[in-house]
Amino acid sequence: MKHRELGLTDAEYELIVEKLEREPNEVELAVFSLMWSEHCGYKHSRRVLRTLPVEGGKLLLGPGENAGAVAVGEGLACAFKVESHNHPSAVEPFQGAATGVGGILRDVFAIGARPIAVLDSLRFGDVASSARSRYLLEHAVAGIGHYGNSIGVANVGGEIYFEEPYEQNCLVNAMCVGLIERDKLIKAAAAGIGNVVVLFGARTGRDGIGGASVLASAELGELDAAKRPTVQIGDPFQEKKLLECSLELLDRGLLVALQDLGAAGLTSSSAEMAAKGGVGLDLDVRRVPLREADMEPFEIMISESQERMLCVVEPDRVDDVVAVCERWEVNATAIGEVTCGDRLRVFDGDELVGDLPVVALVDECPAYELEPREPASSLYPSPPRVLEDGLDVADTLLGLLGSANLASRRWAFEQYDCLVGSRTARRPEQADAAVLMLPQEGVARADGEIGSFPTPADDDAPRPAIAVAIDGNGRRVAADPYRGAVEAVLECAANLACVGAEPLGLTNCLNFGNPEKPHIAWQLTRAVAGLGDACRALGVPVVGGNVSLYNEGGGGPIYPTPVVGLVGELPDARRAAPLGFTHDGDAVALVAAASWTPSRAASELAKLRGEPIAGPLPAADLGELRTLHVAVRQAVRAGALSSAHDVAEGGVAIALAEACIAGGIGARVDLDGIEPFAEGPGAFVISAPADALTALGGAARIIGEVGGDALELAGERPLALEELTRVHADGLAALLH
Repeated sequence: MKHRELGLTDAEYELIVEKLEREPNEVELAVFSLMWSEHCGYKHSRRVLRTLPVEGGKLLLGPGENAGAVAVGEGLACAFKVESHNHPSAVEPFQGAATGVGGILRDVFAIGARPIAVLDSLRFGDVASSARSRYLLEHAVAGIGHYGNSIGVANVGGEIYFEEPYEQNCLVNAMCVGLIERDKLIKAAAAGIGNVVVLFGARTGRDGIGGASVLASAELGELDAAKRPTVQIGDPFQEKKLLECSLELLDRGLLVALQDLGAAGLTSSSAEMAAKGGVGLDLDVRRVPLREADMEPFEIMISESQERMLCVVEPDRVDDVVAVCERWEVNATAIGEVTCGDRLRVFDGDELVGDLPVVALVDECPAYELEPREPASSLYPSPPRVLEDGLDVADTLLGLLGSANLASRRWAFEQYDCLVGSRTARRPEQADAAVLMLPQEGVARADGEIGSFPTPADDDAPRPAIAVAIDGNGRRVAADPYRGAVEAVLECAANLACVGAEPLGLTNCLNFGNPEKPHIAWQLTRAVAGLGDACRALGVPVVGGNVSLYNEGGGGPIYPTPVVGLVGELPDARRAAPLGFTHDGDAVALVAAASWTPSRAASELAKLRGEPIAGPLPAADLGELRTLHVAVRQAVRAGALSSAHDVAEGGVAIALAEACIAGGIGARVDLDGIEPFAEGPGAFVISAPADALTALGGAARIIGEVGGDALELAGERPLALEELTRVHADGLAALLH
């Protein structure tokens, strides 16, 4: 039956008939199938997501808008969001990743903010053994670079991991950050009976048709060519014009509401605008500018063609809107109007081809109760063995440092422009979080930029800034969904602490398998509980995000992978500590919580030794860790630390090696009583003059001194800085060629 082909169950179809009080026609069935898909309707995750903390602090916009926003600087707002483009990238990695960047950019400028930075979180299969995973990685990275570089938005950070469970379903999550003056934030709610609905941007084609329901709301089976038409095609140069056009329209106060066309295209954008405003909309699909003249009404409604926006305009301002669009060489067409009531009516010229209740489309999508059940044993096979037992600490360190998950990502981030926009004060591999300077004035210049940056005349003035980071660790969440998710939040917050930033808001992308399976439902519910508890403990609201489910195929489910992005604020970008050692003679200290209990469970070393996924992970004292983060943050802001780097994958030994490599200087260290490769949140490797460490009290334990041209671990073979650097730099590139 047709509804089954579109991803609707028999019960859902019967509910649609009940709400319409008749059988749906072709257009109506297509619209319902997308709005009631998992990707648009969150029908298996909505109830779980409601448990997350979504208020407090400097929050300005939270879940439900195109992007979240927090207050920063003087009169400014920072808008940000993370979303997935996993399934499209598994089918066509270049365009899938490129349009993922384009979509997240539109989410940010849809609320009026100028995008200033992009970050990525990527997961692929084992590139050492899989030609397919190498192909996906190379083309996804190329697609990200192509779109971001072309449009002129800096790519300032991210992460890439390689694990067997991502072989069939790679993950491509993109985060965008933007700036706007607070009083210019705009929402997506349609308003004003008789106001005009204007579609502007690229012409509509058949690319992306069925993308949301076909690709993102069901398990991805065999990746055959038939699925390629569901992947959108992006044009970053068209998006650049669309961005500037949108911001000028908003700056001139010409719009009542603005919404981007993402998943489900005109269907979701129009229905969501109407629902948020409590109004109806009449649309005439025959007015929509097309690339293919023979498109059917249902195709026009569900097309996911890129670089399009929908806005509501007062009738006497339509000509002004069209004039601005013409100046930017952007198509603009009035395609409908705001009506009283709650109906989304679709016309094909004079013919009514769809009449749908807005509330039923948006607010009455079925919400299913998950049936979580903890599995009796691990869902995942043991990884292949890479490191043999019996290696000494030095050889183990080199093996880890050059491994796929810990080697330098320079191969990837050198394909991105991290400096465009002249804001980037800390770039990839310079610090644990990217640091972006804020303008000194909250005033928009004629070219659309916000404010200005310090001139040489005010060199002594503080440089207020934001810091951004994105993190996740699927293997540790697979071992212990609750504690693994807590660790993801703590890792991201620790990265911000290392540059002196206070976290203000969190966005997340929840990447999981099929939630209709009890063990996946258990992973999802426990992970969300962990995210919520960690955010509450740190006092950080969740501003929004994305859910990507059904990430599994013939090879089984992916690791449960909640990815979190944090935005924080710091008073002076110049004080942001680098991760690398900088001064010969500085003391090297381990700053750790009293409750810090790292373990080998689900660690990088365990993976390389082929050990099975196993939990539980050590519990984290969230109150104590928040206090520790505050202490490190304050020390960085005071200028007391020469460097700061959190202990994460690979443990203390890897953190020390990375600090040596980044700073280009060695260190002599004694790890007596410290497990070198154990992992767990709650520790930092810092360097500073010894007398500056007193401010950290008993949390700081001096373990060595910066200096020399090697990393010397007491009792172990010294590792020359040149060898460390070469192994780290060549590790990923060696696996790809």
